[in-house]
Amino acid sequence: MKKTFIAILLMILTAAFSPAAGHPTVLLWPNGAPSALGNAPADQPTLTIYLPDPGKAVRTGVVVCPGGGYVQLAMQKEGFDIAKWLNSMGIAAFVLKYRLGPRYHYPIEMWDGQRAVRYVRYHAKEYGIAPNRIGIWGFSAGGHLASTVGTHFDNGKTGAPDPIDRVSCRPDFMVLAYPVVTMLDPYVHKGSRRALLGDNPDPKLVRYLSNELQVTPQTPPTFLFSTDDDTTVPCENSIHFFLALRKNHVPAEMHIFEPGPHGVGLAPTHSALSIWPTLLANWFRTRGLLK
Repeated sequence: MKKTFIAILLMILTAAFSPAAGHPTVLLWPNGAPSALGNAPADQPTLTIYLPDPGKAVRTGVVVCPGGGYVQLAMQKEGFDIAKWLNSMGIAAFVLKYRLGPRYHYPIEMWDGQRAVRYVRYHAKEYGIAPNRIGIWGFSAGGHLASTVGTHFDNGKTGAPDPIDRVSCRPDFMVLAYPVVTMLDPYVHKGSRRALLGDNPDPKLVRYLSNELQVTPQTPPTFLFSTDDDTTVPCENSIHFFLALRKNHVPAEMHIFEPGPHGVGLAPTHSALSIWPTLLANWFRTRGLLK
């Protein structure tokens, strides 16, 4: 009895001091996620919802995909901090907790990302956003998930029993921050590839999930940010994706900074990089997403 009381007290205290305290978290599949291996939190993809002050809201929403090599999630720096920054501009944010390797492999992570976009679009009116102003923002391996959703989408599954599945999972725009994009050598982040695809993936699947090879004219407009100093995920991931977008006449903007390590988030304390969120805000403004 005493242990139960202590456990409940710890849960209450954890919730009270959580970075997401006061922001609702919803299950993407309330009745259980497809191909779930159990009912633990690791088996239940969620969205934590950050809505802006109604007086500042601009009717734009963003699904945020934290990075972590497909084995963990940087929920604070690449999730909740991002949501607060988006809210400061009137943008609604939805921080995605997706399933991870090595417990889960492709296509599970992609399903979670697609479902997140469908979920937000289905509930757009409820959240005060326009269904054609829903983007996705990913960091590092979360950038691979975001670019996968942006290059492997459908317009909804007509006749699906779940009405959410009938909604398009195509993002209207993408933000990719020091993203993993390719699964091919020599620029792949090998840890992300191993976690997502296993030790000996099918070469066809490796190419299919090298998202620079999957760009079409229907790929959403994209903003890319990386650094030349990044030795974890080479900036060629961003460069090759940008060139593919350009080849397909997809609007895109890319900023490659010389200094800066991997995983800087919004880089608030990095003198050379702290300007990058301002550049992104300008891009949002140029695309009419802050009106």
